[in-house]
Amino acid sequence: MIITKLIEDNDELQTLTKLQFAKDIAIGLTAKPKIISSKYFYDTKGSQIFQEITKLEEYYLSRSELEILEKIKNILPDLIGKSEVDIVELGVGDGHKTRVIINSFLDKNIKVNFFPIDISAEAMHLLEKNISESKNLNVHAVVAEYIEGMHFAREHSKNRQIVLFLGSNIGNFSKKESQKILKTIKSILKKDDFLLIGFDLKKDIDLMTNAYSDHEGITAKFNLNLLERINSELGGDFEVLNFQHRALYNPELGAMESYLISLKEQVVTIRELKKKFKFDAWEPIHLEYSFKFLEKDIQDLSIDGGFKRISNFKDGNKYFIDSLWQV
Repeated sequence: MIITKLIEDNDELQTLTKLQFAKDIAIGLTAKPKIISSKYFYDTKGSQIFQEITKLEEYYLSRSELEILEKIKNILPDLIGKSEVDIVELGVGDGHKTRVIINSFLDKNIKVNFFPIDISAEAMHLLEKNISESKNLNVHAVVAEYIEGMHFAREHSKNRQIVLFLGSNIGNFSKKESQKILKTIKSILKKDDFLLIGFDLKKDIDLMTNAYSDHEGITAKFNLNLLERINSELGGDFEVLNFQHRALYNPELGAMESYLISLKEQVVTIRELKKKFKFDAWEPIHLEYSFKFLEKDIQDLSIDGGFKRISNFKDGNKYFIDSLWQV
């Protein structure tokens, strides 16, 4: 597997990345209400914990989407109708879902050039354990932000593309952000290229809440790891046991929200910032939105993005949709 790092792994960049992390933490912890971006969940430990989450009984999203991909795996090669295809994936998991799609092409003797895109080089090494090159499969991993990586893939792509935006990753963006990123994706693709995009549907509130607050406490460990990361990288003195993970559904926004709640009045020092941050008892830090969708929302996004919607594919429980769009 070739790995191209558009985000270079060098001391200068690491310094810049740390400075941005420090800046965002300083801004977020002085904001009212306090907020930290969910993009900082995914250090090496955080990425590993998230893979644990995807295997939990309560976390229906991964199982539901895998069921869909197994159902439609033989449809995609026929739609492409070519002897060679370029598959671009935005955001990398452990590869078990992507493998289903890739194998569907390989089984029909269609050559696949696979471009996984992720900001984490560590994620690429996890992916490599489940997806290895073969006679008809070339893998060119791109360590980059989504859009930068897509431009790279476009420059190195000679075939029809199918972009995979799975796992309801689109749900981490607000409506305006979603509209913007989808329009940008469309501008990079060529006529007749495809986008397969995952959406978690609105459903029973308890079912959704349990997916983000499992009884084993793995999701809590995932969110609290963010405080441990601040301690490790920025010299913070967060006492993790003084905070509690809480997930709730906001019906007005149509989104799950994740918080860390301060269990008592306390002061936290972050050495690299040379600052102290006061927390009131029961004060929240907002970490994440996970927006949920109606089929109408999906239709509106496809139209607004300039795509032609080919089909919505659902799992048996109708919890999740993978929607296939074409340029």
